[in-house]
Amino acid sequence: MLGWTVIFLVLTLLAGIFGFFTLAAAAAGIAKILFFVFLVMFVLSFFMGRRSRT
Repeated sequence: MLGWTVIFLVLTLLAGIFGFFTLAAAAAGIAKILFFVFLVMFVLSFFMGRRSRT
């Protein structure tokens, strides 16, 4: 799951870069929302994956 989160985080960053350099305000807004959603998912999956299963 951590791998998928990293992939979606990178895709969101790329979408944000393209959205910020063009006049597509809607794409930039969506990219901002997705960036924070996937950033939270990345942090959660990172810490949940590090837990030991004893």
